[in-house]
Amino acid sequence: MSRLLTYAPKDTWIHRLSGVTKLLFFLLWSVVGMLTYDTRVLLVMLLCSLVLYKTSKTEWKQVGTIFKFILLFLALNLFTIFAISPYQGTEVYGTRTDLLHLFWHYTLTKEQLFYEFNIMLKYFTVIPVVLIFIVTTNPSEFAASLNRIGISYRAGYAVAIALRYVPDVQHDFTKIKHAQEARGIEMSSKANLLTRLKNMSTIIFPLIFSSMDRIDVVSNAMELRGFGKNKKRTWYSGKPLQRNDYLSIVFVIVFCVSALVVTFYDGSRFYNPF
Repeated sequence: MSRLLTYAPKDTWIHRLSGVTKLLFFLLWSVVGMLTYDTRVLLVMLLCSLVLYKTSKTEWKQVGTIFKFILLFLALNLFTIFAISPYQGTEVYGTRTDLLHLFWHYTLTKEQLFYEFNIMLKYFTVIPVVLIFIVTTNPSEFAASLNRIGISYRAGYAVAIALRYVPDVQHDFTKIKHAQEARGIEMSSKANLLTRLKNMSTIIFPLIFSSMDRIDVVSNAMELRGFGKNKKRTWYSGKPLQRNDYLSIVFVIVFCVSALVVTFYDGSRFYNPF
C-alpha cells in the first residue's frame, strides 16, 4: 500500500491542518494557476509548491507512478497543441522569431516555445498541491470538516469516499495491467509511445466496470444502514480550525489576490518578454 497514492499519516504542520483549509488552499491555488499565464507568477507558485511538497514529507514511491502518467499526458498535450496550432504563441505575443523549420508549414518559433513552457509551468504548479492534498488529508476528518462549515454531510461523505477509494482504483488498475501483460499486451517501456497508449486503453473499460461494482456494493451497504435518513449526524473524526489554519487561509487569499493583480495589471494575463 505504500506505493499507492493514498493518505499517509505523518507529523508535519501540513498534516495537522484542517481538511477544509487544505481544500480551500487547493481550490484557490488551482484557480490562479489556471487563470494566469504570467511566467513570473507561475515560477513563484512552482517554487512554493515544491517547498510545500518537501515540507509534507511525501515519499516519491507514493506519487511516482501517477506522476509519470501525468508527465506522459503533459507531453502528449504539448505535442497536440503544437500539431494543431503551431503559431499560437506568435498570435498571443504579437511577434514571430523563427528558430527551426521542421517540415511543411511547421516552424519552431521562440514565442511558441515560451507559450508551451508556460503551459508546462501551469501543470507543475498545481500537480504538487493535488498530490499533497491527497496524501495529507484524512478522508474521515475531511468529511467532518466540510460538515462543520455548513456543507451537507451527504456531500462530505461523497468526497471522503472518493478519496478513500483512490488507492483501491489504483490497485485495480495494477491488477488489470498485469493481467493484460500476461496475455501478451506490452505496456512497458519496451514498446513505443503510441503502442503503449493504445494498449493502455484496454484497461479503461475493465477499470470502469470494477469501479461501478464497488459503487453498487458501497451504496447498498450505506442504504441498509439508513444513511441519509436524518438531517444531522455525529462524527468520530473532526478537527476544528486552529491558528495555523487561519494563517494558511490568510496567506493563500493574500497571495492569490496579489498574483491576480500582477497578472492583470496591464490588461492581459500573458507576460510578454518579446
